[in-house]
Amino acid sequence: MFTYPDELKYTDSHEYIRLEGDVATVGITAFAIDQLGDVVFVELPAVGTDVTKGEPFGSVESVKAVEDLNAPVSGKVLAVNNDLVDAPEKIGEDPYGASWMIKVQLADLSDLDTAMSGLEYSSKVEGH
Repeated sequence: MFTYPDELKYTDSHEYIRLEGDVATVGITAFAIDQLGDVVFVELPAVGTDVTKGEPFGSVESVKAVEDLNAPVSGKVLAVNNDLVDAPEKIGEDPYGASWMIKVQLADLSDLDTAMSGLEYSSKVEGH
Protein backbone atom coordinates (compact mmCIF):
# COMPACT_ATOMS: atom_id res chain seq x y z
CA MET A 1 0.00 0.00 0.00
CA PHE A 2 2.76 2.47 0.97
CA THR A 3 6.44 2.47 0.14
CA TYR A 4 9.11 2.59 2.82
CA PRO A 5 12.50 3.65 1.42
CA ASP A 6 15.25 1.15 2.24
CA GLU A 7 17.79 3.86 3.13
CA LEU A 8 15.65 4.82 6.14
CA LYS A 9 15.18 3.16 9.53
CA TYR A 10 11.77 2.92 11.23
CA THR A 11 10.38 2.73 14.77
CA ASP A 12 7.38 1.01 16.37
CA SER A 13 5.90 4.46 16.99
CA HIS A 14 6.00 5.25 13.23
CA GLU A 15 8.92 7.67 13.07
CA TYR A 16 11.60 7.29 10.42
CA ILE A 17 15.29 8.12 10.60
CA ARG A 18 17.56 9.14 7.71
CA LEU A 19 21.16 8.94 8.87
CA GLU A 20 23.79 11.23 7.35
CA GLY A 21 27.05 10.79 9.26
CA ASP A 22 26.03 11.33 12.88
CA VAL A 23 22.99 13.49 12.06
CA ALA A 24 19.55 11.87 12.05
CA THR A 25 16.72 13.45 10.08
CA VAL A 26 13.45 12.43 11.76
CA GLY A 27 9.88 12.46 10.46
CA ILE A 28 6.76 10.32 10.54
CA THR A 29 5.91 7.62 8.03
CA ALA A 30 3.31 7.72 5.28
CA PHE A 31 1.40 5.03 7.21
CA ALA A 32 1.25 7.28 10.31
CA ILE A 33 0.13 10.27 8.25
CA ASP A 34 -2.61 8.17 6.64
CA GLN A 35 -3.81 6.98 10.06
CA LEU A 36 -3.92 10.55 11.40
CA GLY A 37 -6.01 12.02 8.61
CA ASP A 38 -5.97 15.78 8.06
CA VAL A 39 -3.21 17.31 10.19
CA VAL A 40 -4.13 20.72 11.64
CA PHE A 41 -1.25 21.43 14.06
CA VAL A 42 2.39 20.38 14.50
CA GLU A 43 4.43 21.15 17.63
CA LEU A 44 8.20 20.74 17.36
CA PRO A 45 11.06 21.50 19.80
CA ALA A 46 13.40 24.48 19.55
CA VAL A 47 16.87 24.15 18.03
CA GLY A 48 19.32 23.26 20.80
CA THR A 49 16.81 21.12 22.72
CA ASP A 50 18.05 17.74 23.94
CA VAL A 51 15.82 14.81 22.97
CA THR A 52 15.84 11.35 24.54
CA LYS A 53 15.17 8.13 22.66
CA GLY A 54 11.63 6.92 23.35
CA GLU A 55 10.50 10.23 24.88
CA PRO A 56 8.14 12.73 23.20
CA PHE A 57 9.78 15.61 21.32
CA GLY A 58 6.59 17.17 19.98
CA SER A 59 3.10 16.37 18.81
CA VAL A 60 0.87 16.20 15.76
CA GLU A 61 -2.80 17.11 15.95
CA SER A 62 -5.28 15.95 13.35
CA VAL A 63 -9.02 16.11 13.05
CA LYS A 64 -9.02 12.61 14.59
CA ALA A 65 -6.49 12.77 17.43
CA VAL A 66 -3.42 14.32 19.05
CA GLU A 67 -0.37 12.04 18.90
CA ASP A 68 3.01 12.41 20.56
CA LEU A 69 6.09 12.34 18.37
CA ASN A 70 8.67 10.08 20.01
CA ALA A 71 12.38 10.59 19.54
CA PRO A 72 13.88 7.55 17.80
CA VAL A 73 17.37 8.64 18.95
CA SER A 74 18.93 10.73 21.71
CA GLY A 75 20.85 13.89 20.99
CA LYS A 76 20.64 17.63 20.37
CA VAL A 77 18.19 19.20 17.90
CA LEU A 78 20.20 20.92 15.15
CA ALA A 79 17.32 22.00 12.89
CA VAL A 80 13.53 22.17 12.94
CA ASN A 81 11.23 22.17 9.92
CA ASN A 82 9.25 25.34 10.66
CA ASP A 83 7.46 24.98 7.31
CA LEU A 84 5.41 22.18 8.92
CA VAL A 85 4.61 24.34 11.93
CA ASP A 86 3.40 27.12 9.61
CA ALA A 87 1.54 24.79 7.20
CA PRO A 88 0.80 21.46 8.98
CA GLU A 89 -1.51 20.32 6.20
CA LYS A 90 1.57 19.85 3.97
CA ILE A 91 2.90 16.98 6.11
CA GLY A 92 1.49 14.32 3.78
CA GLU A 93 2.80 15.83 0.54
CA ASP A 94 6.36 14.48 0.86
CA PRO A 95 6.72 12.42 4.08
CA TYR A 96 10.29 11.27 3.39
CA GLY A 97 11.54 14.52 1.87
CA ALA A 98 10.23 18.03 2.51
CA SER A 99 8.07 16.89 5.45
CA TRP A 100 10.98 15.97 7.77
CA MET A 101 10.49 17.28 11.30
CA ILE A 102 13.81 17.59 13.13
CA LYS A 103 17.51 16.96 12.60
CA VAL A 104 19.33 15.54 15.60
CA GLN A 105 23.05 15.32 16.38
CA LEU A 106 23.23 11.71 17.59
CA ALA A 107 24.56 11.08 21.06
CA ASP A 108 25.01 7.35 20.39
CA LEU A 109 24.86 5.50 17.05
CA SER A 110 23.74 2.35 18.87
CA ASP A 111 20.32 4.05 19.28
CA LEU A 112 19.65 2.79 15.76
CA ASP A 113 20.26 -0.86 16.68
CA THR A 114 16.58 -1.43 17.47
CA ALA A 115 15.23 0.41 14.41
CA MET A 116 13.55 -1.59 11.65
CA SER A 117 14.38 -1.80 7.97
CA GLY A 118 11.78 -0.74 5.41
CA LEU A 119 10.81 -4.36 4.83
CA GLU A 120 10.44 -5.07 8.56
CA TYR A 121 8.35 -1.94 9.07
CA SER A 122 6.20 -2.73 6.06
CA SER A 123 5.51 -6.24 7.40
CA LYS A 124 4.54 -4.78 10.77
CA VAL A 125 2.11 -2.12 9.57
CA GLU A 126 0.66 -3.78 6.51
CA GLY A 127 -0.32 -6.77 8.61
CA HIS A 128 -2.79 -4.59 10.58
